[in-house]
Amino acid sequence: MSIWAGIRSLFVLGKGVIGGLSEDEAGGDPIALFIEWFEAAKRANIFLPEAMSVATATEHGVPSARIMLLKGVDQRGFVFYTNYGSRKADELERNPQVALLFHWGVLQRQVRIEGTAERVSTEESAAYFPTRPWGSRIGAWASEQSAVLEDRAVLETRFRECEAKYKGGEIPLPPFWGGYRVEPFLIEFWQGRLNRLHDRLRYVREGGVWIRDRLYP
Repeated sequence: MSIWAGIRSLFVLGKGVIGGLSEDEAGGDPIALFIEWFEAAKRANIFLPEAMSVATATEHGVPSARIMLLKGVDQRGFVFYTNYGSRKADELERNPQVALLFHWGVLQRQVRIEGTAERVSTEESAAYFPTRPWGSRIGAWASEQSAVLEDRAVLETRFRECEAKYKGGEIPLPPFWGGYRVEPFLIEFWQGRLNRLHDRLRYVREGGVWIRDRLYP
């Protein structure tokens, strides 16, 4: 972390821990507040501020969670990409209820999101796919994500074969790979405070309108 990034982190941390998160500061739009906090995390030079826990569950309610990277956010929701044959994708297809969690420990901030996931359009996935590093695009073709792999050498062989196939040419979007958008119905902002008297502001969407309340820490 650079000196200036460290100074920015201390400023945001101090502002949050001492000043807290008031209703006036938070406003009525949780997506706008999330973007504000996300940009502050990026300016603070936090490693992978886009990292988030993505929790899914089977149709019988058995949960699982993993860390993924946020690849887009706007008023429609939060976007991430994956192999549609993966465990998480299988669970989302059967039970689209999902929870996201962002934790920016340096800033003493967390954001919890609950919502419903649906696939983004093929056009949106195709527009994003070329922005990935070349090796990551090859890896998307080579991996049968979440399937049993008897020997790593098999994966490395598949990677080399795909590498040779697309060397010097365009790497197309795999038909089994793409994005999900989580449309939130609950967003909670947690700001650490002194004496563990943390601020928790919760937004719940009701009939297309966000209702905000404050929770005990």
